[in-house]
Parts: sequence; structure tokens; C-alpha cells
Amino acid sequence: MSTPPERLTADITTFVGREQEVAEVRRLLDTTSVVTLTGPGGVGKTRLASRVAASVADRFPDGVLFLPLADLSDRALLASTAADVVGLADRATPSPIDLVVGELRDRAVLLVIDNCEHVVDECAAFVETLVRTCPRLVILSTSRQSLGVEGERILPVRPLRTPPIGEPAEQLRQYDAVRLFVDRATAVVPGFEITADNAADVVDLCRQLDGLPLAIELAAVRLRALSVRQVVERLDRQLALLKGGPARRFGLRHETLRGLMDWSYELCSDEERLMWARLSVFTGSVFLDAAEAVCAGAGLAAEEVLDVIEGLVDKSVLLRVEHGGVVRFRMLETVRQYGQDKLAESDDHVAWQRRHRDFYADLTARFAAEWLGPDQAAWIARLGREHHNLRLALDFCTRDPEEAVIGMAMAHAFKEYWLVRGFNTEGRIQISKLLEAAAPHAPGRAQLMWSYAFLALVQGDQPAYEVAVAEARQLAEAVGDAQAAAYVRHVEGYRALLANDMAVAVACFSSAVADFRAVGDVAGELWSTYNHGIALAIGGDLDLGRTILRDCIATYAELGEWSWRSWALWSLAAAECLAGDLTAARTCCEDVLRQQVILRDRAVIAFVLTVLAGVEARSCHDRRAARLLGAAATVWRSVGTSPRRYGAFVPELERDTAEVTGRLGWDTAEAEFAAGAQLSLADALDYALCGGDEEDDPDDQSAATISSPLTAREQQVADLVAQGMTNRGIAETLVIARRTAETHVEHILAKLGFSNRSQIATWVTERRGAAESPA
Repeated sequence: MSTPPERLTADITTFVGREQEVAEVRRLLDTTSVVTLTGPGGVGKTRLASRVAASVADRFPDGVLFLPLADLSDRALLASTAADVVGLADRATPSPIDLVVGELRDRAVLLVIDNCEHVVDECAAFVETLVRTCPRLVILSTSRQSLGVEGERILPVRPLRTPPIGEPAEQLRQYDAVRLFVDRATAVVPGFEITADNAADVVDLCRQLDGLPLAIELAAVRLRALSVRQVVERLDRQLALLKGGPARRFGLRHETLRGLMDWSYELCSDEERLMWARLSVFTGSVFLDAAEAVCAGAGLAAEEVLDVIEGLVDKSVLLRVEHGGVVRFRMLETVRQYGQDKLAESDDHVAWQRRHRDFYADLTARFAAEWLGPDQAAWIARLGREHHNLRLALDFCTRDPEEAVIGMAMAHAFKEYWLVRGFNTEGRIQISKLLEAAAPHAPGRAQLMWSYAFLALVQGDQPAYEVAVAEARQLAEAVGDAQAAAYVRHVEGYRALLANDMAVAVACFSSAVADFRAVGDVAGELWSTYNHGIALAIGGDLDLGRTILRDCIATYAELGEWSWRSWALWSLAAAECLAGDLTAARTCCEDVLRQQVILRDRAVIAFVLTVLAGVEARSCHDRRAARLLGAAATVWRSVGTSPRRYGAFVPELERDTAEVTGRLGWDTAEAEFAAGAQLSLADALDYALCGGDEEDDPDDQSAATISSPLTAREQQVADLVAQGMTNRGIAETLVIARRTAETHVEHILAKLGFSNRSQIATWVTERRGAAESPA
């Protein structure tokens, strides 16, 4: 569950100073549930919080979570954003805050909430709820003002300590402001040192900048072309101009930082100034292709964008962030706000915001066009990294009815992203805002209305579903939108499926399949097809249902699609289990779970683990069945719902649970269930795929298996090590994370008392030889 902080600046540069502050925050975290770091922009609150979080991580057995809010533009999405950070999906009616509370109630977690000031009231209510209901949770927040919650301890983050005038050169490094300046100066001028000649200038500069870390970092960049004295002189003139009078040494810190950024802006080329201002229309980080598409033109050629961005990185205006082999660029929030001010001074700032929106409208259209293919995982990852910018683009679309039409098309285009990632509450909020902004009979309204109805249905909000599906049906009929009408039938079929009304479900899905085929909507046709198949199977026509499902899965495979294929495979697994073909059911479940190691769609994982537990129960693998049921229960809870919402499966689930408990005995069954419930998602997938670590009938085990200290999965890994595979090769072969493969190898070495992989290979070879020798 642990999520490392996204410490953008800390990943790039070293952390300097703040030893006393780090110690004080650590002390406060031992005495209270809420600590807030306050201070102006640029003073270093985020970096301090990140450093403290890293230093106390071992105190929190259930991990450290980092909730960044600087890019949150809609207050209503705070709880949904938090749920995503915690690793939850909101498929049911409980609000996202209730899901977060349910997940954190009994866990020892440090939650870092960064940049609260623009949503301080919502943050305060959120934090109050958490600390009241989660006794082991500790919250560390950063804000320009306190949250004002009961029990909050506030630590003002001061600027870095600066030396007094006349301090000798050999004494300067005891001051944090100087240490930071020297650290950043040596990054741009490797031979930089404090000498008797420049000591006074270093002191003067750090004092002029009031010890503000961001200001010091921006000033240090100037050493590429200037001496420290020249930087001081030019900064002195800049601050004097800002004040409209003689230079001041101890003015307002906001003016100090503003003056430093004014100077940095003036030292930029014309193209760099344009880029700085235009990039401020983005929130979070930006990819190069997005920057080229949005920011080029009107004085900035597209082929110049990369060079200009490199110039801004060089000047510390932009931060280069690389993750998973992908490079993005980001501004600190204070720098971005400065760029927004500059853009607002131009007459066409709305035009640049519209260009930002147009880029994401095109991106979502490409997502829709390529979704039903082999690149789904890459697309989901891309939209995940663009999540905040997608929100911002949709917000722009709520400004007037004409823009709302474009926003509705965007929302419809990437609806699968919301579904796969479990952003159901967010989807409903965004759709509601767009529908409110659009004209009553705007094009695409019926499409968005059925999407809202489906999300409400998935969450169990029956009243909202009834209103939305009725309006969607009425709109589709009024404008003759056959495609929207087919989706309405699909949603109505899904409602009947949930209610265990298989006759209605079969009729609705059958009709929807024909209608989708008539309008050429392959994605819609396949979506309804696999639902038609499972409805038939549950309704009693097993042979036809299984045939339809197999054909649908084959079509998905030809397309290279995996997300909906996972649901179709789960449907077939359920049908095969009902038909008594446990081997086929198990194979389908394992096929889904192997792919979900990558996709991580918690909803389908919950369904599959439940069916796989039933397969194991009917195979009399009772310990494994009980543990899988426990693992499934945890995943169900993480998506905010329960298998008991799906009436058709309740009798089977109750029967399997009763039989497993009866054969194992209550105490053993409860222990196995609890062990499964404690598994992380990655461990649950690993357990489900490895065939289990325990056997229900020890007498059936071979002597070789009994004598092996390794689990079944560890034995698989050991065999692959013996074949000479690297950890990466093992991960790819077993469809597990590379880190999981590394952990298995570490466990094998520890269990066998070995120190290297060659010893594992020798051990495997010797065991094979012993097994093959005649008794």
C-alpha cells in the first residue's frame, strides 16, 4: 500500500540543511495526529515534508502516502483524488471519503498532504474525518495557512538561516542559506568555492534573498555567466526597481521572490519568455509532444520548442522529471503562477487555454480510436500521467454551452479510462458539470447521459440511475441517435443482470448487440456480446452462453484487446464453473490474472479471485479456497462494494464458503481467510497464479516436494534461475513485477543459506538428479 512521495525537486538536487526543522517535525509526529508546515511559496515546505516522511517511514508499518494537491482545480474531487492515492476505486455508493476511512481505519500510515491552501476548507473537513475515525493515522500537511483542525500542531517553515554581515569565510558553511547556495553553485560551476574575495558577496546575496530556497536556487543559476558580485549588483538594481526607490536589504519576502523571478524572466530569451508563460496553461507535468502542440506558433517555431525547453531547464525554471523511461517537464507552483500572471497580461491568454483544451480533446479522440487494440495498458498509463490536465481541459469546457459540447465529446471518448481506473465518482461529477453547462439538446447529450446512468448503476445509486437512463432513452429517441439508444439498452441489460433478472438481461443484450452491429460500433457490440453470454449461462442456457463467450474472447484476442477481454474471460470462467468444467474455469481465471499484473483493474480482479476460490472449493483445495476468498474480500473492499451486490452469484458463493468451512473447521477456515485478507494486491495475484504454497492433502505430495523448503512459486523461480535467466527474464516469463522476482530470489537464497545464483542452479540440478535416480 505504500506509495513513495513524488519528490520532484528532491529527486534532482540534494537536500541541504533544515536539520533542526526535520528533528522538530519528527518530534511533533510522535505527539499528535496532525502536523502542518506553514510558510510562503518558495520557502521549501514540500521538500521538508518529503525529507521528514522518508526519515520516519520505518515508524509506519503500513506505509507512507503522498497526496499532492497543487494541481487539484476542483474542490469536489479532493476525496476521489485521495482514494486513488490510497489505491481504491469507487464502484459503490459509499462516498470516496468513506472508502478512504475504511481502508485506513486500522492502519498505521503517514499521510502527507501537500499544498492545501487553495482547498483549505475541504482539506480541514477531510482531515477532521480521518483523524476522528483512523486512530493510527498521522497526517503531515503543507499549506500557506493552517488547517484549523482540533489538535493540529503548526510549524512555521522559516527561510534558511543567513549569516550576519562581516562573517568570516571559514564560518559561512554553518548557515543553511550559504550551504544551499554553494551546493547549487557547484552544480553549475564545478570549481566554485567560498574565498576571502567572494565571502562578503555570498553573505550579501543570501541576505538579499532573505534565505528563500527557491530564490537562492534561481540566483545560483546565474553563476554560469556572472560572478557572485555581479549577481548581487544586478539583483540589487532589480529589487530597487521593484520597490521604486533605494534598494532594501530586509523587505517583504514575497517581493524578494517576485523580484528574483522578474530578473530571471528578463534574462530569458524572447522565445523562453513565451514558453514560460504558455506552459503555465498546463498543470502538473507536461510531455514534450504536448508542449510542442500547444505552445508553438506566434513567435515560437515548433522546431525550436525542445531547445527552448532545454534553456528553461538550464535556468531552473523547468524541472526535468523522468519515470519509467519517459521524460516530462514541470514547474514549481510558484514559478507556474508567475507564468500565469505573464500570460494573463496578454490579450490572448484564453486562446492558449483553448489550445491546451484542444490538445487534450485530440488526445482523448486518439485514445477512443485506439482503445480497442493492443496498446491499452500504454494508453491507460498515458492518461494517468495526464489526469490533472484532463481535469483542467474539462473545466475549461464548462465555461459556456459551445465549449461544453467539446467537453462532452472528450468525456465520452475516454470513459473507459474512468471505468478501468475506478474514477466513477469523478466521472459523475465531471459529466454533471458538463451537462449543466451544455444546452438542453446539445449534440452528444444522450451519449453522456447513458454514461452517467451506467456509472450510477455500478455504484449502486439506483435513484440516480433511474433518472439518468430515462433521460438518456428520451434524448436518444428524440434526436434519432441509434448508437446512444443501443447503449441505453446495454445499460438496462446490465441493470437486469445485477438484479438476477436473466430473461430481461438476455433480451436487452441481444437487442443491443444487433443495434451496435447495425451502426458499426464494434466496441459496443463486443461489450454487449460477452454480457449476453454470461446472462445466457446464468439463465440456464450454458452451451449457447459458453459458445458466445468463446467467440467474443477470440475476437478480442484478434484485436489485441485485453481490458474487456478480461471481463469476457471472467464471464467464461463463471460459466465453465457453473457447467462443472473446473479446469477450463481455472485456466480462464489465470489468463485474466496474468494480464492484470500489468493492468491492475481491481474490479475484475475481485470477480476473478472470487470465481477462482469457487473453483478451488469444488476441487476440495479448501485451504487455498479460503485464502483466496480472504484475498478477494480485501480487493472487493478496495473498490467499495461486495460480491453480494450481484445476486446471481450469491447462492454459489454461500455454498462454496459453507462447504470449505465445514471441511476445514471454523478456526482453520478463519485463519486462512485472515491470511488471504492480509495479502497486498501484488501478493494476492502472485498467490493466485503460483498454485498456492500449501497442499490440502499432504499424503499426495511427492517426497521431493515434502522435502523442499521452497514454496511452489519459489521453486518455479529457482528452476528459471537454473536456466540462467536474469530477474527481468524471470519477471517476463512468469508475468510478475521485476521487484517481485528479485524478492523471490532473495527468499530462495535466504532459505537455502546460499549467497549467489550459481549455488541455486547447482541445488536445482542435484534435486533433479535425485528425483530421476531409481529408488
